[in-house]
Amino acid sequence: MSDTTAPAMRRLCFEIFRFNPEDPNSKPHTQVFELDETPYMSLYMALSQIRETQDPGLQFDFACRSAICGSCAMMVNGRPALACRTLTADLPETVRLYPLPVFKLVGDLSVDTGIWFRQMAERTESWVHSQLPFDPQATEQRMEDDLAEAIYDADRCIECGSCVAACGMANINSEFLAAAGLNRVARFMLDPRDARSNADWFEVVSSEQGVFGCLGLMACEDVCPKELPLLEVYAYLRRHLLGAQLLRRAAGKTSS
Repeated sequence: MSDTTAPAMRRLCFEIFRFNPEDPNSKPHTQVFELDETPYMSLYMALSQIRETQDPGLQFDFACRSAICGSCAMMVNGRPALACRTLTADLPETVRLYPLPVFKLVGDLSVDTGIWFRQMAERTESWVHSQLPFDPQATEQRMEDDLAEAIYDADRCIECGSCVAACGMANINSEFLAAAGLNRVARFMLDPRDARSNADWFEVVSSEQGVFGCLGLMACEDVCPKELPLLEVYAYLRRHLLGAQLLRRAAGKTSS
């Protein structure tokens, strides 16, 4: 006879970072909350229950609960993860929650990723650059399926900031574009509607703030909730930008 007894639910201990940067009397500290685990409980559900029953002032972000908006990313036992996607059953009984590093702290587990992503978009000029005059009668040109899929793949980034938080270089260099920024660059480099050349992109991402500043540890790919092929993105960028640099040097020798 098969055992149909339901597994015993655990008593979970949550050690949560608390700090309100707007309150001069607030000091960074951790606060412990205990909660009975329920079947299929996610971190989002656990935090919501803590806020509803124990501390209504607990700050954390959420919107979609479907791993689409990227709002609920936080450090879970030292690793960036989405709270809505992380099940407590996959975690030990003690769960340590901290806000993502690199980004501006709003309070407790809430950070402002919007400032970082806006600055990144402005630096990389994340829009299609075209030298053609606007034609309201123009028809959409068909794109090869493989190319369209590659662009769509890069566009799957939900801007949760997990890759930035996991990046060693981003944690010590606030100007580093990190995987999210470099993935954005690759997306527009792939797009045939964008008129920028490899030489143009070289000026944007060739320094230590761009693709050549990467340490190569690839923690970004390990923690990406959408499993973007970030290693392939880095290889693509380096290959094209090194080619652009060789052409620049060859042109310099010819002119001299």
